[in-house]
Amino acid sequence: MSRRFTVTSLPPAGHAGTPDREPHRHPAADSRHLSGEDAKGDGNPKESSPFINSTDTEKGKEYDGKNMALFEEEMDTSPMVSSLLSGLANYTNLPQGSREHEEAENNEGGKKKPVQAPRMGTFMGVYLPCLQNIFGVILFLRLTWVVGIAGIMESFCMVLLCCSCTMLTAISMSAIATNGVVPAGGSYYMISRSLGPEFGGAVGLCFYLGTTFAGAMYILGTIEILLAYLFPAMAIFKAEDASGEASAMLNNMRVYGTCVLTCMATVVFVGVKYVNKFALVFLGCVILSILAIYAGVIKSAFDPPYFPICLLGNRTLSHHGFDVCAKLAWEGNETVTTQLWGLFCSSRFLNATCDEYFTQNNVTEIQGIPGAASGLIKENLWSSYLTKGVIVEKHGMPSVGLADGALINMDHPYVFSDMTSYFTLLVGIYFPSVTGIMAGSNRSGDLRDAQKSIPTGTILAIATTSAVYISSVILFGACIEGVVLRDKFGEAVSGNLVVGTLAWPSPWVIVIGSFFSTCGAGLQSLTGAPRLLQAISRDGIVPFLQVFGHGKANGEPTWALLLTACICEIGILIASLDEVAPILSMFFLMCYMFVNLACAVQTLLRTPNWRPRFRYYHWTLSFLGMSLCLALMFICSWYYALVAMLIAGLIYKYIEYRGAEKEWGDGIRGLSLSAARYALLRLEEGPPHTKNWRPQLLVLVRVDQDQNVVHPQLLSLTSQLKAGKGLTIVGSVLEGTFLDNHPQAQRAEESIRRLMEAEKVKGFCQVVISSNLRDGVSHLIQSGGLGGLQHNTVLVGWPRNWRQKEDHQTWRNFIELVRETTAGHLALLVTKNVSMFPGNPERFSEGSIDVWWIVHDGGMLMLLPFLLRHHKVWRKCKMRIFTVAQMDDNSIQMKKDLTTFLYHLRITAEVEVVEMHESDISAYTYEKTLVMEQRSQILKQMHLTKNEREREIQSITDESRGSIRRKNPANTRLRLNLPEETAGDSEEKPEEEVQLIHDQSAPSCPSSTPSPGEEPEGEGEADPDKVHLTWTKDKSVAEKNKGPSPVSSEGIKDFFSMKPEWENLNQSNVRRMHTAVRLNEVIVKKSRDAKLVLLNMPGPPRNRNGDENYMEFLEVLTEHLDRVMLVRGGGREVITIYS
Repeated sequence: MSRRFTVTSLPPAGHAGTPDREPHRHPAADSRHLSGEDAKGDGNPKESSPFINSTDTEKGKEYDGKNMALFEEEMDTSPMVSSLLSGLANYTNLPQGSREHEEAENNEGGKKKPVQAPRMGTFMGVYLPCLQNIFGVILFLRLTWVVGIAGIMESFCMVLLCCSCTMLTAISMSAIATNGVVPAGGSYYMISRSLGPEFGGAVGLCFYLGTTFAGAMYILGTIEILLAYLFPAMAIFKAEDASGEASAMLNNMRVYGTCVLTCMATVVFVGVKYVNKFALVFLGCVILSILAIYAGVIKSAFDPPYFPICLLGNRTLSHHGFDVCAKLAWEGNETVTTQLWGLFCSSRFLNATCDEYFTQNNVTEIQGIPGAASGLIKENLWSSYLTKGVIVEKHGMPSVGLADGALINMDHPYVFSDMTSYFTLLVGIYFPSVTGIMAGSNRSGDLRDAQKSIPTGTILAIATTSAVYISSVILFGACIEGVVLRDKFGEAVSGNLVVGTLAWPSPWVIVIGSFFSTCGAGLQSLTGAPRLLQAISRDGIVPFLQVFGHGKANGEPTWALLLTACICEIGILIASLDEVAPILSMFFLMCYMFVNLACAVQTLLRTPNWRPRFRYYHWTLSFLGMSLCLALMFICSWYYALVAMLIAGLIYKYIEYRGAEKEWGDGIRGLSLSAARYALLRLEEGPPHTKNWRPQLLVLVRVDQDQNVVHPQLLSLTSQLKAGKGLTIVGSVLEGTFLDNHPQAQRAEESIRRLMEAEKVKGFCQVVISSNLRDGVSHLIQSGGLGGLQHNTVLVGWPRNWRQKEDHQTWRNFIELVRETTAGHLALLVTKNVSMFPGNPERFSEGSIDVWWIVHDGGMLMLLPFLLRHHKVWRKCKMRIFTVAQMDDNSIQMKKDLTTFLYHLRITAEVEVVEMHESDISAYTYEKTLVMEQRSQILKQMHLTKNEREREIQSITDESRGSIRRKNPANTRLRLNLPEETAGDSEEKPEEEVQLIHDQSAPSCPSSTPSPGEEPEGEGEADPDKVHLTWTKDKSVAEKNKGPSPVSSEGIKDFFSMKPEWENLNQSNVRRMHTAVRLNEVIVKKSRDAKLVLLNMPGPPRNRNGDENYMEFLEVLTEHLDRVMLVRGGGREVITIYS
């Protein structure tokens, strides 16, 4: 469990934030309508407003009564219950983005008639539309062929598998549809609001493509019925021989299909109301045809229809080109040959040369429809899969075969198989016959009680159609001869529709009924698909589709209809019903799979809003339905399934990358919250290992009066550092009170988010309102992050104009920030001259990143250049590492050790050791120190209060006492200290080893003894036994036992004699300035042309009286450098040599 506290200062008594001093404000002054910027999302006021049909007039009502006076100031955002109930009662739920053409035509002069309340019940509104969409072309054109090829047993399993899939999907869909109002969009709306805009857009477009290809399939079915069964003479392309019939048929399908598509699209564009009015007529044709089939089955039990089949041996003959099923016939007393003889022999004479198989086998005529009482069911029980080009044969008939390898003449009148068949192919062809279960949910706006009608009507429709399909499989196998079932186009029965041969009173009932039903289904697809695309486009989740959201003034989706017709033409150019069916199967199966996933996710998350009225669901059923859909996708066609999933994945990633941000309360957001909670609780188990450490940045930015970020280059640098893929929090502080400045904070957050998006910074934004900047920054540092996911590094810009500020609060805030990051064990990155840092579009073609490694900081200086060089801006920059050696250091050994260290770290860099010899303190250093101290005294005199003056006098007294006890300064030298992480080591350093700038990550230098007012840094104090990084143990012991070296005071006195005022300078400040000047000289000499310089940042003094001098030291240290990043470690190792 996270144990985190935020320290804040209490306001003085009588602060302006107390309630009794709150100024009176008019209720309208703070009110914000939900239809404004807070209601952004999908542009749907029904979702973002507490009213379902709320209007500005209702919101603006005045409540003059005194009974609700206590709540009158909140009436605009928290309306009365009576108003809410009134809005619910007036809800009409017109489909958005799909207004009917008929409604627009009935409106005159821009005045719209009042919309009548929906009156359709379960039967008319859900049950019959689902029946019409489920029953279709496959039932009449392909089901008999599927039964003949797969047999009754496998066909039964196939139908059961597909119907179980749709039934489980209907259960999940019913749960989602009854969990609130489902506006227009049907399945798209349900999926997008349950799984989010990414899934909703991807699956919605897949469902749109499936509906569009379904229209192509229905049109192809219409053309097949027209050319094969109604008017065969209308064929434009005619085959010269039998081998060319298939290609001629495909070309005819393409020509006539394009013509029919053009006519249907024109009808949809001009007269949608006629399509809707004739929908009942089309449904009547479907029901009448099915009843005719059942009537024919009953009749065949005692009076089978006469449809003779002619067999040559066991081979089925196509009943074209001959009239009598015999080789010879008697005319008077003379034996003559028949037309069949002429088809297999060279002439009509008895001595003609005939086909070998024709000569050796007899011609037999059997009954094509033996009837339900014939016992034929046993023969059709098992499968008879065929390969392309083989002859359809009857099992059990005697036949004299030919020698192996004998060629079959394709011009002979046999019934050939037009394609290779197998179980998975048949599943893909059959599955479209069970689609259409979404018809009820798409009409939710027209229902009297959608939450009751949708589950009942859909499940009853699926149960009815499943019973019809299962019974049809059994009855077809029991009544129709196997060779007739396997004859796809009815060639053996004189070109009749196979299922029509079973119908009563006439095959024409089925032919005409199926023709009109396929026409109607095609029109319905061309009507529904553009409206679905329009709904997706108007949601704005796919930017490049927004043009298709526009249409005519009456709401007709003109551009969407044009795109739908073009995609439908692709299916028509394929021209084969058997090739198009698996394509749309993929898209529908994917849609159904995500409906099941949506229900399962919502159920498992148990979100408070998940309260469906339909109770007969369970997450296991949804998971089973999802698994079944996925399995059927790969059963139908594994490569089509991969293509469909690739299309959906690309759409998903596109919406995620470019789409508009939507907040629909979807299940994926809830799932993300649950996963985030689980991950955060796991992170609480302990701090991350060094191998998992990455910079979790808290970026502190400043905004101007217009709430725009002052230095956007900070976010560019943040983006370049994020090769570590860690957390990023961009924080800012506004001065004032929360009540007064909340709108400004929101604008600042929006401005920062826009900049983060432009700079491609993935992270979070947090704007804090505080009475002063110091407390606000402290709150951000203390409370940023959540649980184990907290920032460990603070990135801030250098206060450039700290000398010019009149209140001098800027540099004080900066130094307090440094102290707080040190106390919180946070790393600190300070960018100087941030305006000169490169933006993300820039590229450095050459140059170097120079690292000045003066003290060991846990490896931050090594890690940062490594991360930067992963970005395109810094990729071509080489890395150079400089370290400093003193008089008694072995420079050669240091370089060798550092090279080995970098080799084990797997970091490629150039290494250079810079030797800094002892030198006298220059006059320039004394002058810089003198100017600094004089400036500090002037600042103190200007700004000290009475109490502060007393404290200043006391500190001066303490300093003078400390100067008496101060020893002679030892030889000035810098040390590389290894941080010791042992707790409880709070010993003070010996006086001769007091650091130059008091911090474990600062260069060490002899200094004066701390005054009584100064305190040690605490647990993090470095051990006096720390050794140089490259020293051996013997050298360490020798150095430890080594006493302070004697110092010649004559040299210092010589300098003091140069100017009298130098004698009064604080010698500690002089030594610090000397170190800063010497280091700056060396850095400028070596790294003047570097693209970026990184160096250790000294810590602030323990005695706060020297804060103003600390800023001057840092200025001198970084003079004459273009781009500098000062780095302070967080007190722990961040890089390791171990795997």
